Amino acid sequence: MKKYFVILTVVVTVGFSSIFNVSVNANSIESLKEQQSKIQNDRSEVNSTIEDADVKINSLQEEQSAVKTEMQEIDLVINETHKKISEKTSEIESKKTEIAELQEEIRITKERIEKRNELLKERARNYQVTGGMVSYIDVLMGSKSFSDFIDRANAVATIMQADQDIIKQHEEDKKNLETYQAQVEKDLDSLQTLLAELETMNQQLNSQRAEKDRLLASLEEQEEELHHHKMELQEEAMLLAAQAAVLQQAIKQEQKRQAEAAAAAAAAGNQSPGSGNTSTSPAVGGSWAQPANGIFTSGFGTRPSFRPGEFHYGVDIANRAPGVPIWAAADGIVIRSYYSSSYGNAIFIAHSINGQTYTTVYAHLETRFVQDGAVVKAGQQIGILGSTGDSTGPHLHFELHRGEWLPSRANAIDPRGIVPLP
Repeated sequence: MKKYFVILTVVVTVGFSSIFNVSVNANSIESLKEQQSKIQNDRSEVNSTIEDADVKINSLQEEQSAVKTEMQEIDLVINETHKKISEKTSEIESKKTEIAELQEEIRITKERIEKRNELLKERARNYQVTGGMVSYIDVLMGSKSFSDFIDRANAVATIMQADQDIIKQHEEDKKNLETYQAQVEKDLDSLQTLLAELETMNQQLNSQRAEKDRLLASLEEQEEELHHHKMELQEEAMLLAAQAAVLQQAIKQEQKRQAEAAAAAAAAGNQSPGSGNTSTSPAVGGSWAQPANGIFTSGFGTRPSFRPGEFHYGVDIANRAPGVPIWAAADGIVIRSYYSSSYGNAIFIAHSINGQTYTTVYAHLETRFVQDGAVVKAGQQIGILGSTGDSTGPHLHFELHRGEWLPSRANAIDPRGIVPLP
């Protein structure tokens, strides 16, 4: 709402105040043309600003397109990273399964090694008791025939070779076991390191994606604000165009009035010198009217009991009866009739009272009966009292501004003593 009334201030100052001054100084065509020229300049400036807004909007849209392209690229990398994470996670699970199987083999191998240790220990004890090789000689010497000797010799050789094979296999098993276990653990560590790197990369990519999301949201918000600002500028341009048309009509009417006055003066001069009727345009004026019936509930100024520290720039008139009429406080032109999130249904009217320009505001209406640009008379019904917008109950919030309405409310004055109130 504030943005809109920054624009509205220009329109009121250049447009409506100028129209009211036409009524006060109706004999100055040159003044009307100067005001018309001023409005045309304002229209040129507004149109230039609209063009600038279009350039900025196009630039923002290009930035958004670039950001969206970057986001797509990041998404592709994120998807590829997720795929790799899934693959490495699967490999880790396979490696863990492999380690579990290895652990079972280790258990079996350890049992086998333990058994061999027991066998070797038993052989060692036998060597100590029998004297080692002597027992094998006894075996050979106990043969009953040469054939038996050969058999016993082969048996002794086989036993001795078996002992050597047991020791050799024992050492190989231990070596293979240690080597295989070290390799598997190394592979697992490598996979886990790679997985950690991929997860870190994924976090960084997600962070980049989130940053791009925020940037895109910011660019879209800026574009939305520019579109809104452009709409306000376009509305201002339309209002200025309307004011230019009104001034053009006023110039034509004044030219016609002056021509008629000159012709009448000439005719009167030909008939009887000094008996002519001098004509001047009537000054625009009018008395103030009460804007609504009801109970005066809140005045102009600070309201400690309501919202501490907040300044109330108008007065409130409450009335819970149905269909309470809202009246125009004086003759004037409707600047704006619309719905605001804070004022609710609101009407802004420009007035000229004895040459002084005023603006009145009527807020929280249930219904509005007049539209932008409507000419109203003092006491004319313009709406119905209500509780729309930021309102706590049925009431009229009424403001009086000496001059145009400003976003800062710098022109707001206390209407008491000026406008009749309940």
